[in-house]
Amino acid sequence: MPIYRYQAIEQSAGCKQCAGGFERMQKMAEAPLRHCPGCDAEVCKVIAAPNVVAGKAHLTNPNHIEKHGFTQYRKVGKGVYEKTAGKGPDYISGD
Repeated sequence: MPIYRYQAIEQSAGCKQCAGGFERMQKMAEAPLRHCPGCDAEVCKVIAAPNVVAGKAHLTNPNHIEKHGFTQYRKVGKGVYEKTAGKGPDYISGD
């Protein structure tokens, strides 16, 4: 479900929540809010930039790797690797 941002049409008429803006998770088929749920002031939907993940950089995130049971190492020297995520030894060495 997308998250929509709303703000009071008249800043002076709204409560602290809607004057500064608030977010609401709604189905796309739902009608947009017309009034603040806290103070009943008129609100409008605010256009904002979407949060987009481009590429596959998020797949190498340590939290993502650990969540799926993998271990990640990075090279720190000739034949020496240091653990960055997951279970396993802290270092792997070719010696």
